[in-house]
Amino acid sequence: MASKTANVNIRIELGIKEKAEKILEKLGIPRAVAIDMYYRQIIAHNGIPFSISLPARDEMTKDQFDSFMEEGLKQAKSDNSFDLDEVFN
Repeated sequence: MASKTANVNIRIELGIKEKAEKILEKLGIPRAVAIDMYYRQIIAHNGIPFSISLPARDEMTKDQFDSFMEEGLKQAKSDNSFDLDEVFN
């Protein structure tokens, strides 16, 4: 008996998609299989399967901090952000 499947629709920056898919192609792993693997790892770890953190301000160089803040400003100006209520829902 075949298991049921579901679609996952995402939006991602074009450059990120292209870089990742080049690597997946070299590995011989289809995009759908890679996403399935990621979801399975989320289940196995009961969370994101890797550490997500930002360095503390005092661990960043001035240039790194300025770049980080500039990126955030660009996202805000281009309205590439989410409403606070939307995030917490």
